[in-house]
Amino acid sequence: MARRIRVHPKFFLASLNRLQGPTSLRLVVSLCSDSSSDDSNNDKIRDHERQGEVRRLQALLQLGRMGDAQDLTKSLVRSKSPFSSPSDLFRVFSLSSPSLKFTFSDMLLAVLSDFKMHSEATELYETLRRDGMQPSINSLNLFLESLVSLNKFDKTLNLFEEIIQSGFRPNKFMYGKAVQAAVKLGDLKRAIGFLGCMKKKGVSPSVFIYNVLIGGLCREERMMDAEQLFDEMLKRNLLPNCVTYNTLIDGYCKLGQLEQVVRLKERMKMENVEPNLVTFNTLLSGLCRLGRMKEAKEFFLEMQAQGFMPDGFTYSILFDGLSRIGDCETALAIYEKQVGGKGVSMNSYTFSILLNVLCKEGKVEKAEEVLRKEIENGLAPNEVMYNTILSGYCRKGNVNRAILTVEQMENHQLRPNCNTYNLLIDKFSEMREMEKAEEWVKKMEEKGVPPNVVTYNILINGYGQMCLFEMCYSILERMENKGTKPNVISYGSLINCLCKDGKILEAEITFSDMIGRGILPNAQIYNMLLDGFCTMGSLKDAYRFFDEMVKSETPPTLVTYNVLINGLCKKGKVGEAEGLLPQIRSGGFSPDVITYNSLISGYSDSGNAQKCLELYEEMKVSGIKPTLNTYHPLINACSKEGLGHVERLYHEMSQMHLTPDRLIYNALIHCYAEHGDVQKALTLQHEMLDRGIHPDKMTYNSLLLGHFKEGKLSEVKDLVTDMKAKGLAPKADTYTILVRRHCELKDFDGAYAWYREMFENGFLLNFSICNELLTGLRNVGKLQEARIICSEMSAKGINGWSTEEDLVAVAKIS
Repeated sequence: MARRIRVHPKFFLASLNRLQGPTSLRLVVSLCSDSSSDDSNNDKIRDHERQGEVRRLQALLQLGRMGDAQDLTKSLVRSKSPFSSPSDLFRVFSLSSPSLKFTFSDMLLAVLSDFKMHSEATELYETLRRDGMQPSINSLNLFLESLVSLNKFDKTLNLFEEIIQSGFRPNKFMYGKAVQAAVKLGDLKRAIGFLGCMKKKGVSPSVFIYNVLIGGLCREERMMDAEQLFDEMLKRNLLPNCVTYNTLIDGYCKLGQLEQVVRLKERMKMENVEPNLVTFNTLLSGLCRLGRMKEAKEFFLEMQAQGFMPDGFTYSILFDGLSRIGDCETALAIYEKQVGGKGVSMNSYTFSILLNVLCKEGKVEKAEEVLRKEIENGLAPNEVMYNTILSGYCRKGNVNRAILTVEQMENHQLRPNCNTYNLLIDKFSEMREMEKAEEWVKKMEEKGVPPNVVTYNILINGYGQMCLFEMCYSILERMENKGTKPNVISYGSLINCLCKDGKILEAEITFSDMIGRGILPNAQIYNMLLDGFCTMGSLKDAYRFFDEMVKSETPPTLVTYNVLINGLCKKGKVGEAEGLLPQIRSGGFSPDVITYNSLISGYSDSGNAQKCLELYEEMKVSGIKPTLNTYHPLINACSKEGLGHVERLYHEMSQMHLTPDRLIYNALIHCYAEHGDVQKALTLQHEMLDRGIHPDKMTYNSLLLGHFKEGKLSEVKDLVTDMKAKGLAPKADTYTILVRRHCELKDFDGAYAWYREMFENGFLLNFSICNELLTGLRNVGKLQEARIICSEMSAKGINGWSTEEDLVAVAKIS
């Protein structure tokens, strides 16, 4: 064989130019001839190999050695040599053995389906259809099953529809795969249509098909339709199996209908359908989801008594349920007795849930101890486990242990991820230690972990909470420079902080910038701005944004309406606020306790006690439990109507197990003091103290009013002394009460004494009370004291007091 010579094109051309004469020409021709000869020989060798493999396949098929033929086909498809593709193999075989073309095509389609080579299988199928051939039922079954296993549900349905259109009569297996694909796509109407088609064409549905359809209906919470299919199965003499019952049980568990679950469980027993571990896990999950942990624990013991050993998923369900109710002690006991004691191995997911239960309840040290023990027993820790412990320490405020956890991760050859760093950065931001937060951002970058949008959002919120808005804007700029696009949370944090700081104009500008960058605001962003404008008393601007929200097709939420109702009530527009209730209901919402509290507060401020009580009764009828914020304005409104309503409200509050707070006690004490029942007011003050609630100046002011009503001036003095001893220095409001009430009791000496203390502490009387005091002093001949007051008021520039003239004026007033 001639030796092949490779020559670089440039070198070849240069050499050709130098060559002269016939000898040189013969050399060039010889070089070219050798090269083309090599290619030709290689092609011949390849063709020889291909024909050889085809002949082997022919021989095996002719001898009926189908298994060996299939093995050879698999080898040829897998090796991609000497055939470049399955289509190449089929083409060469078809040309060589036309009589075996159908047999081989069927085998090749089955092999491609088995290898999950759906593109090549589809290409072969289309070639066969163009040639007027239809694969066998078996190969089509395999093809459909392969597509479903690859989650190619659209392709499955397209193939099935094509099979039907070709006149081929599908069997129940094909229908099963079509139904499965339609259910997976959420197209239950189409899936049920296939079932109807089967019935019309006399193809008996299988238990598998019914199970798939029942599963789809249960996922859509169509339990009645699922039960109808269950009954249809029985009419067709198809026995529901464990999968059927498990599916229905899971559906009812998710809806919290445990009575139906019990019914199905009993039916399984009657029909001799043995439950499996999935049955028990499903039932356990339903109980845990509903928070019925006592029954869940009993059921857990029952399943073991029936010989079912809990698996990792069982423990995951239990730990998750216990986490929901914060029962880490039981979770730990189960771990130590059931898992540790019996040597049951837990997977990483289950163990992570256990760690989360412990950390959520503050048992982070115990979680760390359990993790250490499991590592010693061969558990391979992962980032999720360490991040859970890190999060627990951050929640407890133990930053040093949190940092130590990061070091432990690295000691176990685990690389801290973005979530790891974000937990620490978030904690430092929460502590308002932004310099340390930035240090950890720098550390993560040095470790090759780029900050993500969550990292930057944490920084924006941290700086925003500290009202360092220039830093917030610089973070947005840094994100842009780093190629990280801000999201709605980035802007939401900044807008929220601006609104809370009263910088509503800046918030609106930031909102416009967000839209300009193509980031669409959500309902939460609009709600922040609405609340900001309502807090500033700018209802016109609030409604402007509400209209914009509706135009942008961002559906208002219940929070949206509550913000507007609260804003209107604060401005005294309670009727207009109540007029929003129909809009709430037409939007698919129901007024909640916040809605009613705002309206009751609004009507209370306007003095409409009757309307407050009507709304209170309405919310109770609607099944909405009142809160302390309901009773505070209610008591204030009803205090003017008499003690009967107030005492009834206080009694109902106690029945609802609501413990009064300082606001409620102050409202009650003020009410009793106003009605002259000082003894009851004092009893409530003692009750406050017994509950660890310290009285404030409002409490003392109300008690002072009560003592004045009874004319007990010595008690007044004692109360002020007690007030000062408690660190509550009297302010202008307390002194005003003292001066005015002494004047009303004609004790002008006492009034003047309190005036002197008031003035010396830097507080001034208002004009009307000052006139009342001056008149009283003149009437009792205390002209010197009156002159002193006029002089002091004049010195303070209040209303242009001048002693002699004003004393004359005061005399005339009397």
